[in-house]
Amino acid sequence: MFEIDRQYANANVPRTIRFTEKLFEDLSSAAEETGISFNMLVLQCCRYALDQRKQNDEEPSK
Repeated sequence: MFEIDRQYANANVPRTIRFTEKLFEDLSSAAEETGISFNMLVLQCCRYALDQRKQNDEEPSK
């Protein structure tokens, strides 16, 4: 489950990333609803995706 974690508040590596308009709107809305910055939400989404990928890679195949 995705949970808000404020540990990413001190992110300091600048990068440029492009979003589709719809994805940007969805992320902006989610950030606003949860009361965190857009940047913090994107960082947490990335961390969550990487953690899920790792978990999926570790699960035995059926």
